[in-house]
Amino acid sequence: MRCAQEPVDWLERVSTMKILVAVKRVVDSNVKVGVRSDGTAIDIANVKMSMNPFDEIAVEEAVRLKEAGVATEVIAVSAGVTQCHETLRTALAIGADRAILIESNEELQPLAVAKLLKALVDREQPQLVILGKQAIDDDSNQTGQMLAALANLPQATFASKVTIADKEGQMRATVAREVDGGAETLSLKLPAVITADLRLNEPRYVTLPNIMKAKKKPVETLKPEDLGVDVKPRLKTLKVAEPRKRSAGVKVADVKTLVAKLKTEAKVL
Repeated sequence: MRCAQEPVDWLERVSTMKILVAVKRVVDSNVKVGVRSDGTAIDIANVKMSMNPFDEIAVEEAVRLKEAGVATEVIAVSAGVTQCHETLRTALAIGADRAILIESNEELQPLAVAKLLKALVDREQPQLVILGKQAIDDDSNQTGQMLAALANLPQATFASKVTIADKEGQMRATVAREVDGGAETLSLKLPAVITADLRLNEPRYVTLPNIMKAKKKPVETLKPEDLGVDVKPRLKTLKVAEPRKRSAGVKVADVKTLVAKLKTEAKVL
């Protein structure tokens, strides 16, 4: 009887598993951006915006886990301006079940986003939170780690493979990740926070039928104050400048000429 009961226990635990996925609206990776004339920020007026590529991988992984029967609900979350609705619709088209927009016109820095996500973790009680390892606009690589610290949850960053399984009556995530010295495998008790690396998966192409279905899925809109979170920026950007333009390279006839130019022109020797 015990052998027959174990799969039932597994199904009961899986039947209530939620995955929360955070997505960010950023300038499309194919767009070349410039700096505002006043030097205060990047100029994003009239440029194409899209979902942060690492977050798209996170959504894809969450949907795959649901399709594998590991989870039953995927919730996409975004924080920012009203146009973030478009980003959430993309997540819904990939396969998320519902979405939550935390609407704010403030500059949302990593700590503020982590606090907002922590408030949602307290409310939704997900068993797994997946984020992109970083956003391509600020490259901060902070939000996932800050969320794990605030929520007191185990974390695995830069995940290249994620497996969820029941081990000795405890739901655990096994995460393969790349580190400076090679590869590392972590085992985490759920609930946990995972950040996605590029090698985790290849996001699916969003089809028109799924885009149409996404329009019927629910999107809840909240304000930071609804969650009791102060999102006032703590850091101030003093100046933004474009990288210094590099002069064109030149060919030299031999090593002697190269050394001479490095001494007299480049002045690095």
